[in-house]
Order: sequence, then structure tokens, then C-alpha cells
Amino acid sequence: MKKPFLMMAAILTLAACAPKQAKAPAIDLSNLDTSVSPADDFYRYATGGWQKRNPLPPEFARFGTFDQLSETNVERLNELFAGMSKMKTAEGSVERKISDLYKQGLDSVRLNTEGAAPLKAMLDKIYSAPGKAEIVEIVAGMHDAGDGPFFGSYVESDMADSDSQILYFGQGGLGIRNRDYYVKPENAAMKDGYKAYLEKVFTLAGIENPKNASENALAVEDVLADNSWDSVKERDVEAQYNVYSTESMASAFPGFDWKSYLSARGIPEQDKVVVAEPDFFEKFAVYFANEDLPILKDYLAGRLITGAANYLSDDFYTAYFDFFSARMSGVTEQKPRWKRAMQVPNGVLGEAVGKMYVEKYFPASSKEKMITLVENLKKAFAKHIDELDWMGDETKAKAHEKLDNFTVKIGYPDEWKDYSDLEIDPGKSYYENLKAASRWRTADNLSKLGKPTDRTEWGMSPQTVNAYYNPSTNEICFPAAILQPPFFNPDADEAVNYGGIGVVIGHEMSHGFDDQGRLFDAKGNMSGWWTDEDAKKFNDKAQVLVRQFDAVQILPAKDGQPALMANGQLSLGENIGDHGGLSIAYTAMRDAVEGNDPGLIDGFTPDQRFYIAYATVWAQNITDQEKARRTRQDVHSLGENRTNVSVRNFQSFFDAFGIKEGDPMWRPESERVHIW
Repeated sequence: MKKPFLMMAAILTLAACAPKQAKAPAIDLSNLDTSVSPADDFYRYATGGWQKRNPLPPEFARFGTFDQLSETNVERLNELFAGMSKMKTAEGSVERKISDLYKQGLDSVRLNTEGAAPLKAMLDKIYSAPGKAEIVEIVAGMHDAGDGPFFGSYVESDMADSDSQILYFGQGGLGIRNRDYYVKPENAAMKDGYKAYLEKVFTLAGIENPKNASENALAVEDVLADNSWDSVKERDVEAQYNVYSTESMASAFPGFDWKSYLSARGIPEQDKVVVAEPDFFEKFAVYFANEDLPILKDYLAGRLITGAANYLSDDFYTAYFDFFSARMSGVTEQKPRWKRAMQVPNGVLGEAVGKMYVEKYFPASSKEKMITLVENLKKAFAKHIDELDWMGDETKAKAHEKLDNFTVKIGYPDEWKDYSDLEIDPGKSYYENLKAASRWRTADNLSKLGKPTDRTEWGMSPQTVNAYYNPSTNEICFPAAILQPPFFNPDADEAVNYGGIGVVIGHEMSHGFDDQGRLFDAKGNMSGWWTDEDAKKFNDKAQVLVRQFDAVQILPAKDGQPALMANGQLSLGENIGDHGGLSIAYTAMRDAVEGNDPGLIDGFTPDQRFYIAYATVWAQNITDQEKARRTRQDVHSLGENRTNVSVRNFQSFFDAFGIKEGDPMWRPESERVHIW
């Protein structure tokens, strides 16, 4: 289930032993394809050489610069884990927990010998349940263990009072995750493939009459999908903020015993909870009350098995891979076992692993330069706010207040998460240990209920190649792992760094003012701080961006199916982020080189290097299946369009490469949009 949305170093000595890295070129000229004119297809011009040199690996559906960095981190972490598994580590230490999980993931002999045995106790419990009351308790237990049948619930800061932590409920329970796969006729073949997958894993788990069980499980998911909000509606944050007490929730959605559910999870009755999609819960509760017990049992068994498939024997993993990776995304080869094994402790004990990562690979100098870059981006953003012709003075004052109150987290947290009470027992199965970890993580989340929001907590581990903005805490975060070339290069000129990590910084800042983030004030509370007139002008401009992306064809018509077009409304927030990031980072770059223009480097001006660096960030190869999957459910546009559609709103881009009217990359001023 999706949530409604989505640091100064304390231990400076951690970076002291970072190994000296070989210098990376600011711009690798072999990434270019100079047989293509930037006026015809800028993305191919800037990244075509990279694409030729980096053919899609068979274990990937999409492989780009993000993935390159992630793969480097995978190898680094695997070396750490492999070395750790050979050391004598103290029982109960975090190093022992990492080592035990890693070794269990590598132990194919044990996994294949155990087969479906780790699931037996829970499957027996599901199929022996005498009535709906016991099913409610089972659902509660599955939620505690990280599975998500029917719906999801979690603790998060109150969108209207960001200092407090409250309970949220949201729709969920779909095996293929996105409702469009269930409800749209053009996806019928994919749904048939999912049904075949369910029959396969039911067979492997020893379920009697697996064909009938798969039909029952899918029938439940069809009902859930029919009543689910679509991905675009899910982006309406205000519509998702619906306040109930647990008492009024029980009255509004009778048919599912909400009080017993909460009691089974150890959650006391609440005066305030948020239900994201009330009509979904209303219909779900009626359906649950009236559906036959055996059908609900098959559904729960299907969700349980699917959640376990990657951590059981090879035949389960292969069944999961064949549908979710090969069929849905076009991946042709499974990841090697060592990669799958190292991903588990990396996820379960993320900050413990992150501490080891920054200790060895993150230099303090990168953090210091990032602080300077962020400050320069904030100054540029402030300048843009002052110069906006569509925003009034009252809203501008509030916008400045929000910008001034950004919390900036860089590298890694001041305090590391404590995993001392997480138990990993090598005598238990791999799956049992992962369920124990899930229950620990869920308990950690539920423990925050009713407490003040911890604004020092991180939403990503330091070894994650990504960044984020959190509207409820008004923070931007840049983990250590993204602070590497091509995003950030301490040896590169200003234009390249501003075109890379500078745009990433500006992108995350812009999320504070996109169609969702703008609803939250400087403290992270959802409040109407925009005047109605300014909000209307903003929305009108945002719709221009929607139309620009809606016009992009992702895949041509084929086999009687219509052409697949981009979804500008679904990706609006991220597209605003890219638009703002480019605009603000360009200004910061020009400020940085003012009076000290380096002239041509590698034959390119600073402006050209800025835009080439930006395109390089999105270099990638991708299967058609993955293009389709992401277009239907990902809020991010495809890399090619994040480049070619976005840059065509800026005159500085046209001037840099001499692009003129009549060129394919040209966009007339009347069709451009200028938001930030």
C-alpha cells in the first residue's frame, strides 16, 4: 500500500578511512553520440554513446546511471558481508545478524530442502480458521509480519499536525499492485499470466485444488481492484485526509471487525485515525461480511505465498521471477544468488549497513561541498520566488518562510538506529527470520503512535542511490550513495555539478512546491497558505506540463492495442520537480561562474555542459515491457522524456545548442511553461 505521499555528521571520523577513488571525468565524451544532432534528439546526442557501451544486462528491465551506482554499491556491500561472514563476530552483535542473514540467503541446499515447509504452520492456520472472527485475527497477524492483505495500516505524522504521530488506513491487497491490470481490458493477458502464476505457487505449496484456489484468490483481488482508487486519484492528498475515530470507523464500515483487528495488533482505540479512501473501505467491509469463507482463505494463502516466494526454494523464486520480472518487465535472467542474498541484510539492517558503508566510502569533503551547493540552490530558489510574475506578495512571503525552514540531511544520520532487540536465529528458516524482522520493523513503527514526530529520523539508508523530500517534515535528504559521479563529482567544473546533483537538489526543493508539496506549510502541516488566485495560476501552469507529457507516445499501437501514451497527470509532481530543478540549478550555476567563466572545456560552454550533465543522469536502456509497466504505475516519467520534454521549456537550452524554429527539439514560446 502506498502512503499518501511520501544531516549534519555526528561522527566525523567515519569518513577518515574512505579509500582514495580514481578521478572520474567531469563529462565522459564517449557517452555522446555525435552522429545525432542535439537539435534533432538531445537525449540521444547526450547519452547515445553510453547506451551503446552499456547494453541492457539480462537481469535488468531497465539499466541506467542510477543502476550503475547501485551495482557498484552492491559489489562493495557484498565484499563487506563476505568478509564479515569469515570473521568471528560476537553473538547478538549487529555484525553477526548481518552475517547470519547473508549466509542463510546463500544456502541454496537448505532452502531447496525446506521447500514450502516454512509456510506450513501459517497456511494450516489460515485453512483451519472456523469463521470470520479468526480471519480478522489472521489479517492482523499478517499485517504485523509485513504482508498486506485487503488494506494497509501504519503510523505516520499527522498531515494536519505534523508534530504528532497518528494511524493511517489505506487501500491495498493487490498482487499485481496496480488496479489497471485488473480492470482494463487491454491488460487481460497479463491478468491471465498472474492467474497462472498463482496456480503454480499454490501447487508448490501443496494447496489442494490449486486451479480453484487461484480462481478464488483472483476473484477477491478483482473486487478490491474494482473498488480501488486509480493512481491519479491517489495523488490527491487532500481527498485522502479523512478523519475518523476507531469508533466512528467501525460504524462507517461495518462488516469487518475493526476493534478486534486493532486489539489483535495491540493498538488501543484511537480518537483520531485517517482513512485514505473511505469508499474503498465501505465496499470492502460489505464484501468481507458477505463473501464465502473458503474464498477469503484462498486469497490470504495467495498473499502469504507471494510474500514468501523470493525467500523459499528455487522453484518458488523461479515462479515469481517468471511472472513479475520476465512477463511484466521483460527481464531475461535471474539475479545471481549472491546479489539476492546481500539485498536482504541491506534492507533489514539498513542503517547498520549504512554505518559501515560511510565508514569506508564516504569522504567528509563531499558533505562539505554539498552543504555549499544546497545553500547556493536555496539562494537561487529565493531569487526565483521574488521574480515570479504569477505569485502574489502574500504567497511569496509564505513561500520564503517554507524555503528558509527546509531541513537538509546530507550523507547519513546523526544517530544510528539501534537493532539490538532484533533477533536473528540461524536455527530458524530464512523465511522465519525475515518475518521476525518484519514484525520488529512493524512494532518499531507502531511504537511511534501518539508520540511526537522524530524529525531527525531518515527515510532512506545512506547507501541508497536516491534522494527525497518529505512534506510532513519539510526536509530534503541526500544519502551518501548518490554523492558520486555522474551526480556529484568533486573534481568536476561547476556547470557539471550543477547540471547533475544541482538539479537533483533543486528537484527535491521543488517538491516542496509541487502540486502535492505546496499544500504543506513551513512546519509540514497541510494548510491553505496560497491565495485562491495564486493557486489557480499555479494549477493552470501545471496543466501545460501535463499536456506536454500527455502528448508523448511511449509505445506504438500493436496487435490491435492502441498506442501507449505518457500520463502527464500521474507524473505531474515529478515533472514539476524536474522543471523546477533545471530552472533553479541553472540560475545557481550562472551565479557560480559569474566573473569566473571557465570558457570552453572539452569544446563545450558552461551552458552546454550543464545540460549534457543533466541528460547523463537519465542515461538508460529499458525494455518495452518495463516502459509499459512504469508508464501505468510510476509517478516518474521515463528518462528520455525527463530530458527531451523538460529541457524544451528553457530558452537557455535552445541558445546553448543553437536550436531554432523548425528543428525537432524546438518548442515555441507559446507552448512552453515557466513555473519556477
